[in-house]
Amino acid sequence: MTAPSHTAPLPASSLRVSLVQGDTRWHDPQANRAYYGALVESLAGRSDLVVLPETFTSGFSNEALGSAEDMDGPTVAWFRSLAQSTGMTLTGSIQCRTERGVFNRLLWAQPDGALSCYDKRHLFRMAGEHERYAAGRDRLVVECRGWRVLPLVCYDLRFPVFIRQQPRGETLEYDLLVFVANWPAPRRNAWRTLLRARAIENLACCVGVNRCGEDGNGVAYAGDSVALDHLGEVLVECGAGEQVVTTCLDGESLQRFRERFPAHRDADRFELL
Repeated sequence: MTAPSHTAPLPASSLRVSLVQGDTRWHDPQANRAYYGALVESLAGRSDLVVLPETFTSGFSNEALGSAEDMDGPTVAWFRSLAQSTGMTLTGSIQCRTERGVFNRLLWAQPDGALSCYDKRHLFRMAGEHERYAAGRDRLVVECRGWRVLPLVCYDLRFPVFIRQQPRGETLEYDLLVFVANWPAPRRNAWRTLLRARAIENLACCVGVNRCGEDGNGVAYAGDSVALDHLGEVLVECGAGEQVVTTCLDGESLQRFRERFPAHRDADRFELL
């Protein structure tokens, strides 16, 4: 898919975004496809963009590497078909096997059948992810109904330089940040704080979708999925249990704020290596 132009206009319309905070079944892709598929299908006609958690077919597990699918596997085909049949853009990450190793790969499936991918760049060394997974390199900016979106995965949230807007002239790169995650409950304060910081510093709306429940390793997840406006104010927020919520992002409000408070004009210029 071709990345959107840096000269693209700011979104003037609203974008309906649904947060699917699920209790991912441990190491059971078939059960997860059925589980998340039913939740997504219930949103058909009521949303534009549906966000699932990180590794939504397996849970965050090094032990599931052996069963990682490739891009021709059943999950990718199912995900694309689901986007087409529901008429919504879908995103979430899976373990994906390639000739260069297994990536924690975010899928971005559009209703027209187009599929884009982002490979998680920052691998969570405290759980050994960096020893078993391959690391991605490049950011992905995609479009959804006129909104330019930068989708990222979990631990990426802690690295603001990689996420930072890089204006080209007067135009910012994206309007919405999306994070899919398996973020453990003991670090929920960091999750909540950093999502707000990323929204504010990048003059962009921000959506973070985390899983809930307890995984097969006994790790608990608090949920705390949230949609924030460009000021870091909560539009909708989930609690600790299974929940599906939808909110509307206001493109006109975002545009007016950027015109009134153009902090990006004073931003430091840098290059990602």
